[in-house]
Amino acid sequence: MRIFRTTFLLVALTLFLMVIGAVIGGRNGMTIALGIAVCTNAFAYFYSDKIALASSGAQPVTREQLPRLYAVMERLAAKASIPVPKLYVVPDEAPNAFATGRNPHHASVAVTQGLLELMNDDELEGVIAHELSHVRNYDILISSVAATLAGAITWIAHWGMWFGGGDEEDRRGSGVLGLLLFFLAPIGAMLLQLGLSRQREYSADSTGAQMVGNPYGLISALQKLGAYNKQIPTTAISPSTSALCIVKPLFGGGGLSSLFSTHPPLEKRIAILKEMTVVPKR
Repeated sequence: MRIFRTTFLLVALTLFLMVIGAVIGGRNGMTIALGIAVCTNAFAYFYSDKIALASSGAQPVTREQLPRLYAVMERLAAKASIPVPKLYVVPDEAPNAFATGRNPHHASVAVTQGLLELMNDDELEGVIAHELSHVRNYDILISSVAATLAGAITWIAHWGMWFGGGDEEDRRGSGVLGLLLFFLAPIGAMLLQLGLSRQREYSADSTGAQMVGNPYGLISALQKLGAYNKQIPTTAISPSTSALCIVKPLFGGGGLSSLFSTHPPLEKRIAILKEMTVVPKR
């Protein structure tokens, strides 16, 4: 099922990219768009994790520096039957965490300094279990590639706004079409991402709770994260990386950005976890 969902998303975004290219530039435009899709997929597959870590200022940490974090990570990675990811700390007071990498053998988990200071041991365990669930389910690859393709769609749409050719009537028609693509294509790409991203958060919550053996640490962690991230704006995590985070960071905006959030409502996530009265241990 995970392979099917990944393939569906990538095919949908690639086709969308090709349609925009065809509308703007005909067969040549479609060919160029296909080439962009192939390149962006390859680029995202190999380098999206490095970009996410570098853009947030994440720094690698050793076991000697953070034995508490390593102990939790090693214990849960063994339960999940995956290698221990590389660990990073983001110098940010806003509490958050994210996982990135193309597969469990090339994965990294980053937590902010604020999260380490805020969470007790049970809450930290819940957060790490959530992130390792993303790693095990290959969610981080899906998110990274989808975000890169969506960015390519947006770029082509913006380029298409200035596309023109032929006689005056053709140019006028192209201008109107380019204007429509300028506004509608990024929204369409974003909605395609939302089709899977919110469900992945629910799945990671559930799998993480099962990995720990109960949902209570994660529930408490999400409650704290929701409260603190309404008060402390992030100073390190970029909007392009925010979709990978366990909760949506505060950037000082709202409105449409909340309506089209890649994260499901925090209250609903907590309510679902509270219904998990008995969670079988692995």
